Amino acid sequence: MIPQPIELLDEVKAIARRAGRAILDIYEQGDFELYQKDDESPVTTADYAANEVLIAGLKALNPHIPIISEETPAVNLNLRQHWDSFWLLDPMDGTQEFVSRSGDFAVNIALVNKAWPVMGVIYWPVKDVLYYAVEGEGAFKETADGSKQIFVRKRNQDTKLKIAVSRVQKKETTTKHLFDSVKEYEFVPLGSCSLKSCIIAEGKADCYLRTGPTGEWDTGASHCIIEEAGGRILDSEFNALSYNQRTSFSNPDFMVLGNEQWPWREIIKPHRTTRSF
Repeated sequence: MIPQPIELLDEVKAIARRAGRAILDIYEQGDFELYQKDDESPVTTADYAANEVLIAGLKALNPHIPIISEETPAVNLNLRQHWDSFWLLDPMDGTQEFVSRSGDFAVNIALVNKAWPVMGVIYWPVKDVLYYAVEGEGAFKETADGSKQIFVRKRNQDTKLKIAVSRVQKKETTTKHLFDSVKEYEFVPLGSCSLKSCIIAEGKADCYLRTGPTGEWDTGASHCIIEEAGGRILDSEFNALSYNQRTSFSNPDFMVLGNEQWPWREIIKPHRTTRSF
């Protein structure tokens, strides 16, 4: 029997912290191997170390819940389509940030039930900050000072739109998806994809527009957190994302949206993306 997500939360948070410490040990030593996966994305020994900690911890927590990780071989859809629940992991989101030593990388753990993330835990090792949420229970940020509930930023007449972007991202990558009528905005630079979603969840930015290849493990944990904080993650045509429904785990282009007080359909141009099935 699989427990309720809230019953698993404390131990999942502890597992995320242990994986983060495994990454930090390698990060602080500065001694790691860098590889290139078949899709040409980078992976390091730190990714693999975190993956081992996560899988061992989650199997010990409940051996009946299957695990999907970015760093393990894919499971055929014919098998996993029958799963009611499974763990969806990105052992280190922001591998390039790890390599460039920006510190903007995170451990992502999601619990998916019926194609929807019902728990999200994201640990930022360098900052020792933990973001987490369980469906129906709110979103929270945990630091050395304790935990507090977080919410997307409120909007008023004088609020300037804050857009989360990658540190190395060209301005045009984002602005080309904004309507010409959008004149007032500022960029909030940050590395990892999931951490950008987290700063929207805690009200430090309003949206994030992601184009290019990502996987469901890039959005699973942050999806639950942003939804519980009052925001949404949608594809580039304003449709809901889903999980474990396709042969591939690839995502379409997507957008993380904060407070619904913003007229998002008047701000962001929808566009079609090619998706692997």
